[in-house]
Amino acid sequence: MSNRFPGLPSVGNRLGAMLLICLFALSACSTAPPGGMTPVTPFDLTRYEGKWYELARLDHSFERGLSDVSATYRAQPDGSVEVINRGYDTRRNEWRQAVGRALFIAQPNQASLKVSFFGPFYGGYHIVALDEQDYRWALVVGPSRDYFWILSREKALPATVIEHLLVRAKGLGLAVDQLIWVAQHKNEG
Repeated sequence: MSNRFPGLPSVGNRLGAMLLICLFALSACSTAPPGGMTPVTPFDLTRYEGKWYELARLDHSFERGLSDVSATYRAQPDGSVEVINRGYDTRRNEWRQAVGRALFIAQPNQASLKVSFFGPFYGGYHIVALDEQDYRWALVVGPSRDYFWILSREKALPATVIEHLLVRAKGLGLAVDQLIWVAQHKNEG
């Protein structure tokens, strides 16, 4: 079948291109943990619920320019988890918030979830290290080692705990030298 309109791609080429774009989009929405990382088990969502402060993260466009970032997790009656991410946009001098939904990938006692803030597209959320005694801190990774956060119940952790978390993260192959330390100075408005 020849292309009757020179300069415009044929229907076959457009379909092929659309298929490639769809395959790329699906691969970008991976929910599995990065290779060599095991989500925390046993995990207790009831203890994890509530507010967590983002102490450090790798750079991502969706959080760029945000300080005072927090995430609040709430179990829902249908078994999902409501996720409310909030941060202060230092360029616009205003609070920004995104509400998402998380689902357990396997069993609810395994800290491996998929989270969506944009309709049917999910990304992995895996807690790979956790203060199992008090649930005071967590190391969280996304679908790849390019997504990594240090979370805490408080706006700061003792230096000895931070050092322990950095050693642990480095042992998992995470780029601790590229972490952005998040300012946590504002009172939420």
